[in-house]
Amino acid sequence: QVQLEESGGGLVQAGGSLRLSCAVSGSIFSINAMGWYRQAPGKQRELVASITSGGRTRYADSVKGRFTISRDNARNTVYLQMNSLKPEDTAVYYCNTDMFNLRFRWGQGTQVTVSS
Repeated sequence: QVQLEESGGGLVQAGGSLRLSCAVSGSIFSINAMGWYRQAPGKQRELVASITSGGRTRYADSVKGRFTISRDNARNTVYLQMNSLKPEDTAVYYCNTDMFNLRFRWGQGTQVTVSS
């Protein structure tokens, strides 16, 4: 079964940066859209960024201009570069497809905590 392993989270001060990585156990070459999701305390999981196999990206309004998603199909890895972090970005971050008909089992995610 496909496994997702998120890493790169941590504690950072407001205005700082983090780079998250998502390693996929299988090939993502044929997966049209991969995305990063986050779940803050007491809130539902939300999609924050997605990228197609052709490199087309989209972002939630709350992170647009600060976050950048990328993918390396050869390494089966998806990245999320997060700059100008705010306390509101504090959440557990997950990766998965951005395809309702083909979504993998959720991994454990990686914690991002932004202090003020």
